Amino acid sequence: MSELQNKWDAIYSCSADTPTASEVLANHLHLLPPQGKALDLACGLGGNALSLAKSGLSVDAWNVSSVALDKLRHYADRQSLSINTRHCQIGSESLADHRYDVIVICRFLDRTLCNAIMAALNPGGLLFYQTFTRDKLDQHGPSNPDYLLARNELLELFQPLSVVFYQEYARIGDTRLGNRNEACFIGQKT
Repeated sequence: MSELQNKWDAIYSCSADTPTASEVLANHLHLLPPQGKALDLACGLGGNALSLAKSGLSVDAWNVSSVALDKLRHYADRQSLSINTRHCQIGSESLADHRYDVIVICRFLDRTLCNAIMAALNPGGLLFYQTFTRDKLDQHGPSNPDYLLARNELLELFQPLSVVFYQEYARIGDTRLGNRNEACFIGQKT
C-alpha cells in the first residue's frame, strides 16, 4: 500500500459525507449525451459517478483509495446503479487504452495528465473539470500551489478543446456569492 493510498484511505475512513456531484456537472447535466461511456477520474466517494450512471451512461470510477471505492460501491448498490470501479494510482499509462464520451474530474490536479486525458476523449467527447484555484478566499482544499490553478490555467491546459463553459469568479464582485475557490471548465474534443 502506497503512502498516497494510506493518506486517502484514512481521510475517507473518517468521512461521513454523502457523495454529491460537482457543481460543474450538476449544473450542466443537460449537456450529457443520451448514452455512452463516462469516467469519473479520481472519483473520491463517487458523487459524479452516481450522477453519470443515473443519467444513463456506462460509468467507470477510478481512485487511489480502496475505502472510497468500497463506499461508492455501497452507494451504487443502494440505488441499483452499475458502476465499474478501479483501484489505481492514476497516471498517463492508466488512460492509454481507454476512450470515453465524458470525463469528469473534480478537486484533483496533475498537470502531467492533461494530454492523456484529452487523448482518452472520443471525438465530440466532453471534459467536465472543477478544482481549486490559487486565488481562493478561504483555506478549504490544498495549500500547496502545485495543486492549485493559476488564473485561467484550465483554459491553457486544455486549449485544444473547444470551450463550452468556463467559470472562475475569484475576488470579483460580491464575494459572498458564487463558488469563489474553484474554477469550472467544460471542453469538447472536436
